Amino acid sequence: MVPPWWRGRLYFFQGMQAMRIGIDARLVFYNRAGIGQYILRLVEALAQLHAEDEFVLLQSRKDKSTIINSNGFVRKSLWTPSHNRFEQFALSFEISRLNLDLLHSPDFIPPFRRNCRSVITIHDLAFLLYPHFLTKESARYYGQIDQAWRRTDHIIAVSEATKQDSIKLLGVPEKKITVIHEAANPMYRPLPPDEARQYVRQRYKLDRDYILFVSTIEPRKNLPGLLRAYQHLCDKYKRDELLVLAGAKGWLWEEVYETVDRLNLEDRVVFLGRVPSADLVYLYNAARVLVHPSFYEGFGLTPLEAMSCGTPVIVSNTAALPEVVGDAGLLINPHDTEELAVSMWRVLTEEPLRQELVEKGLKRAASFSWLDAARKTLEVYHKVGQA
Repeated sequence: MVPPWWRGRLYFFQGMQAMRIGIDARLVFYNRAGIGQYILRLVEALAQLHAEDEFVLLQSRKDKSTIINSNGFVRKSLWTPSHNRFEQFALSFEISRLNLDLLHSPDFIPPFRRNCRSVITIHDLAFLLYPHFLTKESARYYGQIDQAWRRTDHIIAVSEATKQDSIKLLGVPEKKITVIHEAANPMYRPLPPDEARQYVRQRYKLDRDYILFVSTIEPRKNLPGLLRAYQHLCDKYKRDELLVLAGAKGWLWEEVYETVDRLNLEDRVVFLGRVPSADLVYLYNAARVLVHPSFYEGFGLTPLEAMSCGTPVIVSNTAALPEVVGDAGLLINPHDTEELAVSMWRVLTEEPLRQELVEKGLKRAASFSWLDAARKTLEVYHKVGQA
C-alpha cells in the first residue's frame, strides 16, 4: 500500500490535472506471457499508486476476465482483435468514442488516427536486427514500427539497450524516449528446496537435477547453440543433469527438435511446453541453473525471475541482458559453445561460485520494482498528456 503522503506527490508538475488514460490491454486475451505480463503487472502497480486519474482498460470483447478491480479503473470492450491486418484503422474508430486524454499502446502499434495524445512501449527491435528469424506475417506486423514511432508522442523503452537501438536503427530523437525497466512478478521468490523439488518431481516427473531454459521456442533464443553446448557438457565433462526446456512453440521452432534428434539427446532433453506461472516458481527454485543464451533481448525478464527465486543464471553478453543481470550472473558469448559448456560446468560444480551468484542475484532482482516502473510511467503520461 502506498503511504498517504505519496499520493499528492505524484502530481508534482505545476498545473497537473487528472486525466482519462486508456491502456490497450487486448493482447492479454491472446497471450498472457511477454507483453501480456507487462500489461498485467503495470496495471496492477498503477492501481497501488491510488492516482487521481481515470484509467480505461481496453480489452478484447472476447475476454471475460477482470484484469483489475479497483477504483479509478473502468473496462471498455473492443471489437478490433490484436495483430489484425486492419487493426490500426479499425481501432481508430473505436478509440475516437472514448474521450481519452491519452492512449498507451504497450504492443507499440497505435491507431492510425486518434483524438488524444499517444505513448507506446518498445520492448525490443529483434525483428530489425534478425529479420530472417521472422515469418511473413510477423514481418508484416512489426514492419509498421517506423510509422508507429513517428505517429506517437512519446516512447517508453524497457531498457537502455532498446533505447539506443531505437535511436540507431530508427532514428528516433533521444528526447522522445524514456527508459523504464520492467520487474519480476512478486510471486517469484525463494522456496524451501525440498518443497520445490518434490513439486516438480510429482508434477513434471523430473526426478534428476536439471538445467533450465524458459522462453518461447524461436530462432533468436539460440536453442540449437544451447543444445550443442549441453551435448559438450555431457560428453566432455561427464555431467548427467537433464536439460529442461519450458516454453511454447513460437515461429520456426522445427530446427530445435531436429537438433535434439541429430545430437541423440532425446533421453536427456525434456520439453514441457508452456508452463503456468504458478508452476514456474517451483521450476526455477528446483533448477540447478537457468541458462538464457539468446542472441538478443530487449530486456531479459526470464533471468530476472530466476534470480528472484535464488537461481544462478548464465546469460548472453548481448543487448539488454548485461544491463539486467549485471555482475549477478555469468555472461557468455552466445556463439561460443565451449564457453557456455564451461560456464554450466562451473555453476554445477563450484559451490562457492554458485552461492555467490545466488546472493548477488537476489540482491540484483530486488532493485527492480513494478511500483517504481508505474510511478515513472505515470510521470510520462502526465508529461505527454499535458504538454
